[in-house]
Amino acid sequence: MSSTLTTTDHSRDIAGLKYIYPVISRRASGLSIGVNFNTNNACNWRCVYCQVPELTLGTAPNMDFKLLEDELRFFLNNVVHGDFYQRFNIDEDQRVIKDIAISGNGEPTTLKDFAKAVELIGAIATELGVFPQSNFVLITNGSLVHLPRVQQGLKALKNYGGEVWFKFDSATDAGRTLINHCAQSWQASLKNLALSASLCPTKLQTCLLDYDGLGFSDAEQEAFLNLLGIIKKNNISITTVMLYTLARASLQPEANLLKKLPLDELSDFAIKIKALDYAVSINA
Repeated sequence: MSSTLTTTDHSRDIAGLKYIYPVISRRASGLSIGVNFNTNNACNWRCVYCQVPELTLGTAPNMDFKLLEDELRFFLNNVVHGDFYQRFNIDEDQRVIKDIAISGNGEPTTLKDFAKAVELIGAIATELGVFPQSNFVLITNGSLVHLPRVQQGLKALKNYGGEVWFKFDSATDAGRTLINHCAQSWQASLKNLALSASLCPTKLQTCLLDYDGLGFSDAEQEAFLNLLGIIKKNNISITTVMLYTLARASLQPEANLLKKLPLDELSDFAIKIKALDYAVSINA
């Protein structure tokens, strides 16, 4: 079946597989091969901008490792040696695997055998010649990094040249409650961020949006810049701050209250972050 991949369509079943799905990623700037651990649409947070349908509170189900291996081998071989790019109408300049990203329909580190899954993906991608040319990324809210089983997975990720994209949408507890519906304080997330950075190269990913006309308030900006100052003071190694805003419609009840943050506001905030000696990327 022919289809077209775009940055506005991140359907998890576009390739007809359970765990593996392709996307054209704004942040990766090209083809990203996603791995969805949360096939039950369950997450331990509920971010208001989430595009997952029928999102529920919970953890990832048990992994069928044989199926994961079969799907990943099949899909990577089809991209590298088959007609994937033609069937999905990928532009010539995007016919390269930018990364394999552990992401999907919920928080992937809730998977009980998280480290085993990371190791399996890394081994197969290395065997088939995808790594180390392509990146290996974990996209996470970072809420479980304090758990030894998750730390084991981050060590495996590093062994395959990977990196963590650690969600930090707000540096105030009020903002985190409003945007992420999480009970974890920003201080607890900061501790997990420090752990993540000590185990594997880590970037901050921050979704900025206008919620019910509130915009990106001075208080939120000040708190986030203060957070970056604390990170710097404590020598927590963060390679990049990744700023982005809405690209696809939320499927959460608050969807009609959400608007993209204008590019000029993203750019102005990026200048303030750069003044603290951080690298910044912007996806509007």
